[in-house]
Amino acid sequence: MVEAMVARGGGSALGQWGSRMLMCEHYKPPDRYNEIVESQLRETGFYYVSQIGVVQCQSAMVNALVERWRPETHTFHFSVGECAVTLEDVAMILGLPTNGLPVTGPTMSSFEALEAECLHQFGVAPRKTDCRGSFIKLTWFRGLKDRIVLNDDVHIQMATRVDCKKIDGPLTLLLTWAWIQLPFLAPIPGNSRLFSIANRWRDWERENYGYRYTLLENYRRLLDDLQEGQFVWQPYGIGDIDPDLIPLAIHHNLVLWSARVPLISFECIEWHAIDRVMRQFVDQPV
Repeated sequence: MVEAMVARGGGSALGQWGSRMLMCEHYKPPDRYNEIVESQLRETGFYYVSQIGVVQCQSAMVNALVERWRPETHTFHFSVGECAVTLEDVAMILGLPTNGLPVTGPTMSSFEALEAECLHQFGVAPRKTDCRGSFIKLTWFRGLKDRIVLNDDVHIQMATRVDCKKIDGPLTLLLTWAWIQLPFLAPIPGNSRLFSIANRWRDWERENYGYRYTLLENYRRLLDDLQEGQFVWQPYGIGDIDPDLIPLAIHHNLVLWSARVPLISFECIEWHAIDRVMRQFVDQPV
């Protein structure tokens, strides 16, 4: 799941990189949306994730996790067992629905294709200086915000590069997952009454500024010395999270969270390897 969500450039990227030091791109969100789009966000299931504030990346911890990722099994390998980001984590951390039609589409491979698609969607096309390879710069989209007319169709496009040597994408999911499962590695969380759970660490640097200077070597040592009991296998049980915080639209899909299904993100396809990480759902090893 990590490859499909945070490794740009192909399904075997993490295995190819090995222990190479990776850089994290974590873009701050643009200006808040106009309130008239709230109904569309709720209808499409993106409302809760749109409310997540800035969760600053800790690149050293991400690198330490990547070193323990095994593309053959799509799991992290620790001394206490195998684990992975699951559909339950996606629902609880980001507030995204886990049931419905897949969201995917073509990857634009040329400026001409981007130009044509933008003309079709927005009625205006970017200049070449507004693009970088198969990417359109966020500044161009921000400049459109006052001119875009909302319609009923929501199209989500994503471009990937096969030669990418960086990690980006929903790092908030990976970071929050690690801080929940390995709380001794986490900065001090904020308001625990917020949903989605990622907002517990919104603007964590204000109270934990020194934490950002923790080195990769420190994380390697801590993960090498990981003991049973330090990893939280079931972080969403009674006593860990107030059930009243979880919206019904999220909770009623819990039967799907243990399904073994393919996870598709354009050309990246991985299995939701729930059969390998059942300790994240039950009390004893299986």
